[in-house]
Amino acid sequence: MRNSTSSRLLAATALVAALGLTVAGCGGGSGSDNSGGGSGAKGTTITYWASNQGTSLDNDKQVLTPELDKFTRATGIKVKLEVIGWADLLNRILAAATSGQGPDVLNIGNTWSASLQATGALMPWDDAAFGRIGGKDRFAPAAIAAAGAAGKDPAAVPLYSMAYGLYYNKKMFADAGIANPPKTWDELVADGKKLTKDGHYGLAVEGSNGAENIHHAFVLAKQRGSGWFDASGRPTFDTPANVAAVKSYVDFIAKDGIAAKGDAEYQQNQTITDFATGKAAMMMWQSAASSIKAHGMTQDQYGVVPVPTLVANPTGDAAVTSMVAGINVGVFNGTKHKDAAVQLVKFLTSTPEQKILNGKYGSIPPVREAQSDPAFQTPDLKVLAKVLTTSAAPLPQVADESQFENLVGPAVKGLFADAAAGKDVTDDTVKAALDKAQQQMPPS
Repeated sequence: MRNSTSSRLLAATALVAALGLTVAGCGGGSGSDNSGGGSGAKGTTITYWASNQGTSLDNDKQVLTPELDKFTRATGIKVKLEVIGWADLLNRILAAATSGQGPDVLNIGNTWSASLQATGALMPWDDAAFGRIGGKDRFAPAAIAAAGAAGKDPAAVPLYSMAYGLYYNKKMFADAGIANPPKTWDELVADGKKLTKDGHYGLAVEGSNGAENIHHAFVLAKQRGSGWFDASGRPTFDTPANVAAVKSYVDFIAKDGIAAKGDAEYQQNQTITDFATGKAAMMMWQSAASSIKAHGMTQDQYGVVPVPTLVANPTGDAAVTSMVAGINVGVFNGTKHKDAAVQLVKFLTSTPEQKILNGKYGSIPPVREAQSDPAFQTPDLKVLAKVLTTSAAPLPQVADESQFENLVGPAVKGLFADAAAGKDVTDDTVKAALDKAQQQMPPS
């Protein structure tokens, strides 16, 4: 962790430049917008940047506002809420890290933890800080593992936990004569071909969604023994294992034809829409129950199983079926109201609030005490909870992880676009795309 202000700002500036991001203006923040007495005092106003977890930004405001009002009534601390879409969130956070003017409390995708940790923009959660919110041992180990680099104090605290599963339409499977969901990728492709007919497809993918591309490329590579970075944190994007992983994913459109060519343009939850409306019989998604329900599909109409593996009954990395998905909540290091900010984190991660918020969003509470609530014992969440504890791995917890997402994700998007346009997607073209992404990584 870099402790000096100058090194923190230099690191953040370098990260912004490496990602090619436009520095956007920061909303609210811990500087001019806060009012009231000392840190944590009644009458203080803090700013909270929340990520988009619901069906829309307005839906998030509807979910969060009454809970934050509850916090204000209990503590006297007012909260200015801003819900930020995923397309803008990392940009906003990096701009705040560079300027030193940001929110007091913020959500981050847990895959960004190590990258943001390296900038020093977030308050480290040492044992004393965790003690103020009930202790680190309240949280599931898998969630903590995705909160920062190994051997360092976490950069944030787990808030919502998710895992990928394979969702399948029971009726479409039965109509196609398929008795059981696939366990291997070969079975998935074979089933997908049986299900692809009459304008319906076996699988829906989100080819223009960089995050989805990264998540699936990570799992497919992990099953082949690759982690995208070596032990020293240097990128290894164009290895044969990574090339094979990405090609197998893009081949759902390019070679296998089990996903629609139009899926190459999907970038924001269109996969869920296609699955819930019967256009596609399968999708790989993280904790999608609430979004599926919003489209009118009932829980008895679909099933959830772990994402397939290369072979049946694998062990070790070959058995990984999901990245450790989820959202962490952190405290901006530049806040003038650290005590009030920590109080909000304590509230959001309290057992009662964990039940309410994760229940609303269809996610799994990372707070272990909350997981036993009947609301999280549904068939799909029980499968995903088991995935988190037995077959999920965190994305690389290295400082350059954000650059990895922002370079490889678009590279896969480009390959999907080629597939949709009828161009050949070969080992060589995949390797070239990954090599180009690696060349754009900052020097070690």
